[in-house]
Amino acid sequence: MSTLAALQDHAHERLIAEICDLDWKKLTESEMISVAWGYYYFSIQFRENLEIACDFYPEDADLIELKAGECDTDNLSPFPGVSAPGERMDHDEFMRRLLALAPIPTEQRETFAALGERYLQEIRDIDPMARALSISSYEDGGLSAVFTAMLTAPEYDNPALNAFRFFLSEHIRFDSDPDGGHGSLARRLVPDATIVPLWTAFKQLFVDFTPSLKQASLCDLVRE
Repeated sequence: MSTLAALQDHAHERLIAEICDLDWKKLTESEMISVAWGYYYFSIQFRENLEIACDFYPEDADLIELKAGECDTDNLSPFPGVSAPGERMDHDEFMRRLLALAPIPTEQRETFAALGERYLQEIRDIDPMARALSISSYEDGGLSAVFTAMLTAPEYDNPALNAFRFFLSEHIRFDSDPDGGHGSLARRLVPDATIVPLWTAFKQLFVDFTPSLKQASLCDLVRE
């Protein structure tokens, strides 16, 4: 493999680092709600990508198990105001319900809907195999790194944000579990340069929904 090809294959790792370096620590309560709205649309495309991966490899036991842990599952139940004991749902449905705990103005909701649909259409235009391969980059360390960075944001006594923090924390646990964690279940899907547009769109999604998010300055990083 040429040096250029190797750099291209690992470009998504640079994008993960850039997302982690966004200015999560200074977000206000309303800005964190905006982040949750952006992530809701990501969670829709994640489910769709996982379904595509399972369509490519319908007999793969690991992918079947991974889908069982992300779709029609009770592993986020119960949570007050969102899921009843033993209730099964897709994880994007959990996100949709938690957002209802923090209503936003109609105009803002319409803006978010337009941004979200634009993002989803961008992802749906990407080659299906690239979408399938993105799953391993998400599950095998990528999302855990991003979620860890997001959890550095201030905590607010807000039911929706409490549920969102639970969602993020639980997903870190799901993905990193050494015994059948979601990361290990996705490893048959080896990511390559074709997944870079998905991570590029993910980073832009956060910035579109929460414009105050920006790359932490070098001075800020040195001080930390």
